[in-house]
Amino acid sequence: MRKIILLACCVTTSLWAQKSPNPGYWQQHVDYKMDVAMDVKTFQYSGTQELEYTNNSPDTLRKVFYHLYFNAFQPGSAMDHRLKEISDPDKRMVKSFKRNEQVVKESRISTLKPNEIGFLNVSELKQDGTLLKSQVVGTVLEVTLAQPILPGSKTKFNLKFNGQVPLQVRRSGRNSEEGVALSMTQWYPKMAEFDFEGWHADPYIAREFHGVWGNFDVKLTLDKNYTVGATGYLENKNEIGHGYQDAGVEVKIPKKSKNLTWHFIAPNVHDFAWGADNEFAHDKITGPNGVELHFLYKKDKEYSSRWKDLQPKTADLMQFFNDNIGVYPYKQYSVIQGGDGGMEYAMATLITGDRSLPSLIGVTAHELAHMWFQHILATNESKHFWMDEGFTSFISDLAVSKIMDKKLQEDENPFQSMYNNYYYMVASGKELPQSTHADRFDTNRNYGISAYSKGAIFLTQLGYVIGNDNMMKTLRRYYDEFKFTHPTPNDFKRTAERVSGASLDWYLNDWTKTTNTIDYGIKSVVEATNQTKVTLERIGMMPMPLDVVVVYEDDTYEGFYISNSLMRWNKENPFPAMKRTVLTPWDWAQPTFEFTIDKPKAKIKNIIIDPSQMMADVNKENNVYTKQ
Repeated sequence: MRKIILLACCVTTSLWAQKSPNPGYWQQHVDYKMDVAMDVKTFQYSGTQELEYTNNSPDTLRKVFYHLYFNAFQPGSAMDHRLKEISDPDKRMVKSFKRNEQVVKESRISTLKPNEIGFLNVSELKQDGTLLKSQVVGTVLEVTLAQPILPGSKTKFNLKFNGQVPLQVRRSGRNSEEGVALSMTQWYPKMAEFDFEGWHADPYIAREFHGVWGNFDVKLTLDKNYTVGATGYLENKNEIGHGYQDAGVEVKIPKKSKNLTWHFIAPNVHDFAWGADNEFAHDKITGPNGVELHFLYKKDKEYSSRWKDLQPKTADLMQFFNDNIGVYPYKQYSVIQGGDGGMEYAMATLITGDRSLPSLIGVTAHELAHMWFQHILATNESKHFWMDEGFTSFISDLAVSKIMDKKLQEDENPFQSMYNNYYYMVASGKELPQSTHADRFDTNRNYGISAYSKGAIFLTQLGYVIGNDNMMKTLRRYYDEFKFTHPTPNDFKRTAERVSGASLDWYLNDWTKTTNTIDYGIKSVVEATNQTKVTLERIGMMPMPLDVVVVYEDDTYEGFYISNSLMRWNKENPFPAMKRTVLTPWDWAQPTFEFTIDKPKAKIKNIIIDPSQMMADVNKENNVYTKQ
């Protein structure tokens, strides 16, 4: 009965990037120039950074903050302490062993030796030539300015920095379990975001990020035998080789040279990541709209052939996202083996490589989708993680089903596992509102369910509320209007309202800011003089509109629609072939609702609330009446 339903290559201006339908919207802008040298034997690196900062805000800034993420990988850090305190620490970040017949989990960070820890140090930090005072507080550098940055003005910061790449613990690091030498993510002094809410200089404890839009000009110097995959466009590919050069061009690297300098330009991004190894294979194919798709993975491994098979599927995935969200605006994307699972970065992802082909496709689909829902629609991940992870999970699951040609039963919910995860969390009694800061969740499991599963259900259930076509139109309009900005949950809600005409403040509020649940039931079905009176009850605190279907003894169907009065709107019939009666709206304050079926009770086989099962009703047992 139900079916589930251009950015130019050149550097863009910060003004162009601030396209937003919100009057008075502004965002900060940064231009990075970095020159970095990496010692692949000691895993230490040093470099210089020039950063031009544009203050587009109405505020005068007297301090700035830099993230020093690698400082998290030291014994005694906030990340280390959190691993020890949380009841279900990330299994990738702990060691398990037996002590006195009990299994003990130990933070991997707490056992790092001085030559294994991560660190990032800043020296000679200057503002327009004047030396600045600063102090390091964990993973944040607090900087007092020599001169305030006035609204609408620019200033230039110059600094020197050096760091050490930690042993692979979480996302970043060296010598991963699969033998990848360098996973360089969150590796440089990164300016913290300042927006309409103020500074977002959050300490790093292994969860989410928020960054400033800008342009990156990065030079990386390291051993010439290493192949690099990175954010941005390689500017000197005909000097580098390693599979990047133009067809037919011979690259001659001087034999006496021990190192190569890779020069990347990345326009209009809010992060820069790279990976490197001396055993990387590098393949390149052309994807949709001429986008170069790069694949860098360990060669001559038993899983290498699967990486070949992954490549055309990646092009198919990008086409699906182009069609259903909006066109990918850059001219390259790299899938790089590295990290500890899968993690998205600007124009690139790092994923573990020793996987089955379906697993490779699945993780690539998810991380590629993050290019739209995080690296182009750059929500504040720390505060609105569900918009990033949930929207990504929704669209990537649809994409995988499409390109893998998965066949669904007519009444099958392709997102059922996400609903089951949500129901588990509700039953645990430990759910927190999605408005909780990502770092404040007391269990990793409930954070994951809230971000990925409940975040995806926000969309699938919105499709139930306003119609699946309207929901998909909302996604496309949201992308078109808010790309290259920092949209908020209200921006998405207002987009859905403009597309559909429905009032949806109640939906955003109850689903994301409370732990109210949805629970409707059929209270009674009573004979009433050749008619049947049906009484429904609202048991949960969250209001919803209801689709009700009546199945008669002759296997014909009839639909009834009860709008939520807070919507001020009626949804189109989701089953056009079925006769539907639109009833008066149900006011949320009323615990029950009655309507009449114009047939005797004896002719009714079933009455079903929400036959689509897209409404996240926590008790579906009371959603169906069956003739005895």
